[in-house]
Amino acid sequence: MAVESAGASGLESALLTPPMLIEKQIGGFVLAGGKSSRMGSDKASLEIAGASLIARAVRLLESVTGNPTIIASTSRYSSLGAPVVADDWPDCGPLGGIATVLRESKTPRNLIIACDLPYLTKAWLDFLVGRALKSSAEAVVPMNERGPEPLCAVYHKNAENRIRAGVEGGVRKVTDSFASIRVEYLEPSEWKAFDSEGLLFKNINSPADYEEAKARFSAQAKP
Repeated sequence: MAVESAGASGLESALLTPPMLIEKQIGGFVLAGGKSSRMGSDKASLEIAGASLIARAVRLLESVTGNPTIIASTSRYSSLGAPVVADDWPDCGPLGGIATVLRESKTPRNLIIACDLPYLTKAWLDFLVGRALKSSAEAVVPMNERGPEPLCAVYHKNAENRIRAGVEGGVRKVTDSFASIRVEYLEPSEWKAFDSEGLLFKNINSPADYEEAKARFSAQAKP
């Protein structure tokens, strides 16, 4: 499938969609089904600045799309006040979670983020949503120097059958599924306008990552 490349555009134009229209056009989903093997404990429950990673993700999506849904293999996150939907493929990694989102979704487009991305910001997600609402692609995905960032991206409901078929056929890597759908990539020059330090997509995989994030947020909180 041909891949589209996004050109640069003004930040303001992507942020002018009325909130009511956004809620009808795009849903928000948090993926929280990972096994946290490198962390050694449930990283979704780890706290930074007084809130768990998953609570931070839910609140962030509430501010962007309204009424987010959690995709997880456990119901214990229901205390956050967001619906929790069981992962259709709990042992197939995040691609199974994305397929579950597209099956569950009632909106044309769906903003999907992993629960372990503490450096995401509302300004960036607003911009991403704005670009996705103007795009004809079936996925709008930011690019990093190391490659695509598919766990902070927008996926169209139209891609459901092909992504689901990929999971059922043994595809496990999210980016491998991009061969069957139309993808628009946002280049680093665009998202770095929101993150000069390059931390936007840095996730919490290990205890060292967690300690670094706690230190950074603690330093930000100091007057």
